[in-house]
Amino acid sequence: MNATLPRLIVTAGEPAGIGPDLCVMLAQQAHAADIVVASAPALLEERAALLGLPLALEDFSPDAPRSPQTAGHLKVLPIPLLAPARPGQPDPANAAHVLAILEQAARGCLEGQFDALVTAPVHKGVINDAGIPFSGHTEFFAALCGGGLPVMMLATPGLRVALLTTHLPLRAVADAITAERLEHTVRILDRDLRMRFAIPQPRILVCGLNPHAGEGGYLGREDKDIIEPTLVRLRGEGLRVQGPLPADTLFTRKHLEQTDVVLAMYHDQGLPVLKHKGFGKSVNITLGLPLIRTSVDHGTALDLAGTGRADAGSLLAAITCAINLVRNTALAR
Repeated sequence: MNATLPRLIVTAGEPAGIGPDLCVMLAQQAHAADIVVASAPALLEERAALLGLPLALEDFSPDAPRSPQTAGHLKVLPIPLLAPARPGQPDPANAAHVLAILEQAARGCLEGQFDALVTAPVHKGVINDAGIPFSGHTEFFAALCGGGLPVMMLATPGLRVALLTTHLPLRAVADAITAERLEHTVRILDRDLRMRFAIPQPRILVCGLNPHAGEGGYLGREDKDIIEPTLVRLRGEGLRVQGPLPADTLFTRKHLEQTDVVLAMYHDQGLPVLKHKGFGKSVNITLGLPLIRTSVDHGTALDLAGTGRADAGSLLAAITCAINLVRNTALAR
């Protein structure tokens, strides 16, 4: 890991979406990192022409010395398309291309070629239409890294929200909340906020699952029987964790001023608040993996692909976040 000049690998995501646009836009300015994009070179050139933006490509060589990103230039880890890519028209034939991008980028991080991974959005439905089970980046990288239960956290200035469960049907959420899962997640948050975010004593606020955090068991037993005793035990070990608190009042200034991260029980409990506060500027971060991974906070936006109307703000924030995480991690070792 090179904290002086981090080398980042950026995956272009769904070729019919705005991922390639964002990579071309990313290349229009200099960055304090050696940035490599995993994509089909012809796709990037085609999208640059549509957007009317200059782009000079260079094939990535892992043996070449690191150099900062310069405006108008882009290093590429070439991974060919399997079918023509038309903006706004995803083709399941390219699903294997998308997964090859993710796999090669992640393996490059695990092998030390890259210091961090930054992902543009993929289209889960198109990958599943190709007959490949896929529930999201987080789960894909966890499997590639040998299993385990990573933690999905989104961050925007003034707020971080982590998730106990990620891409599950709401019907399945309550059964997925166990003492083991909660303890595992809290420990990952405590460890990675220390190591990757340089927060000496992370303060974690935990949402209740049920309305009013279960109202003493009258509105569901999960808060009283699972969440509360687990947090009591972790507090006894010195972790700064509070809850379960009612989610409808936890996201207020009084509570948020006293925390470093909020742990929500499920996807749509915490993320609407975060995206209302910082959509387009927030970053998706995967914790608990043996690699650093950040991502955008939005989807493929098929209707914007190739139009020049996509906003690169979240990708730029993900790049900046990845650089900071690399540096903090290097200092912590």
